[in-house]
Amino acid sequence: MAAKTFSALFLLSTFSDVSAFWRMECRGRTGLARIDPIMDIGEVAPHIHTVHGSSGFSLSATYDDLMGGSCTSCAVKEDKSAYWTPALYFQDSQTKKFEIVPQVGGMLAYYLLRGDNVTAFPAGFQMIAGSNFRRDYTVGDPKSPDPPQSSWASLKQTSQDDLAQRAIGFNCLNYKKTAEGSLFRHYLPDKSYLDANCPDGIRLELMFPSCWNGETTATDHKSHVAYPNLVGDGDCPDTHPQRLITLFYETIWNTNAPDFQGRPGEFVVSNGDPTGYGYHGDFMTGWDVDFLQQAVDTCTNPSGEIGDCPLFTNPGLLTEAEQNTCQFDMPPALADEDGSALNLVALPGNVQIQAGPQSATPGGGSGGGEISSAFSAATSWLGGLFGGSSSTSSSIPAATSSSTSVSATAAAINLPTGGAFIESMSTSSSSSAAFNVLASPAAQTSSSSIASSSAPPAPATTPAPAVTSQPGVSYEVVSTQTVTNGGEVEEVVWMEPVVYVTEEEVSTVTVGAPVARSERKLHGRHLWRHQHHGRRS
Repeated sequence: MAAKTFSALFLLSTFSDVSAFWRMECRGRTGLARIDPIMDIGEVAPHIHTVHGSSGFSLSATYDDLMGGSCTSCAVKEDKSAYWTPALYFQDSQTKKFEIVPQVGGMLAYYLLRGDNVTAFPAGFQMIAGSNFRRDYTVGDPKSPDPPQSSWASLKQTSQDDLAQRAIGFNCLNYKKTAEGSLFRHYLPDKSYLDANCPDGIRLELMFPSCWNGETTATDHKSHVAYPNLVGDGDCPDTHPQRLITLFYETIWNTNAPDFQGRPGEFVVSNGDPTGYGYHGDFMTGWDVDFLQQAVDTCTNPSGEIGDCPLFTNPGLLTEAEQNTCQFDMPPALADEDGSALNLVALPGNVQIQAGPQSATPGGGSGGGEISSAFSAATSWLGGLFGGSSSTSSSIPAATSSSTSVSATAAAINLPTGGAFIESMSTSSSSSAAFNVLASPAAQTSSSSIASSSAPPAPATTPAPAVTSQPGVSYEVVSTQTVTNGGEVEEVVWMEPVVYVTEEEVSTVTVGAPVARSERKLHGRHLWRHQHHGRRS
């Protein structure tokens, strides 16, 4: 007997493992400095970071220091965490001088409540994501979209090293076109591509591991956490069975600022990485554990708006102006270093540009941190051993520029903050002044001059269509993705139909009549992939 097959696509407005989240807005930057109390505790770090969160951040910051900070640059006053990533710079190919790229809207930290029994970060918890010294992509062709998540295991692309490479994203922003999916591209495009295709800048994205072994940290700052087998979702390894909040960072940089238009040069991450493969980030919790667990349990509105959670809004959220006034104290060793100055003769810390494809080497910078950086290089190698390794290798591709003209009117103040879950043209055009721009002092926007505006509208959702089934057909979830178009947010779940067909076989023996027996076997599997309101191109 043969059975008919069909595929189903669910567009979910609510899906218990993927829809509940909140988006922590950290509009202010507490500092721009060579400080990293995880990797280079007590010492000046090799490269500069953009830092958000608690004013208690310092060279040797601890959980108690963060909790004791007098302010936070994030909208929820109870969030005294510290979030930091490398900054982005532009190097002029003629003068060889460097200048920081304007940062737009601070940063966003998504708290995604994925998996079962999600646990709040414990006191003292800290972690890092990414590898400072990576300069190559070893999970296939970086010029091509990732293969379907259902095939990662068969391709042997589920080691922790593989998953970490897919946890980095560089999202080309053009608000007049359909948005790219989060974590769509895993390398930093060159300037010619950015000029031709990304008039609204580039959004750097980073997904953190969310599987946990119960320790607050580890010697290598990595091995106490692990990625689930689909990076931001899926199953945790047996060694890390407990599920933490899934953190996802977004930072927008205005690569199309007027100062860069028509100038030859390249964009480079502050750790000397022009490829983007070495992008990374750090997190130290600054939450009261009970308060954060209450937020995990109750702040489950699918809009992701922190204003929709009464726990956060009582007595009220911090204004953008208040977030922008929060700064940490600069240590004396860095008092004379201005990472936002124009015409820098070198990257802060005298970091050398290393494009790979071989791993970058530590050193080449001033100040403390060389020993810790060498240790970081070793832990990057150890990370590849956890869960296996991949066998394919390729270097950064040469990006192909299109003939699309670049808008000459784009300016930093007109760029909206975007978002993996909200990206609204109508909102950005009507209230763009509400998004502050972090740039050099000459271009700094005064917090007192920033107009207040209402929060972006909650995204529209698409209900799941009814699915009719037939005997012999079952469905398995093989992949999920969040797609944003304007103010509409959709969770796309790919369902793979598995069709069973019963075939009759007849066996004849000499001592009796023929006995028929049926063998039930898998006849075929077919997957239709379809996206609604969002295509990868």
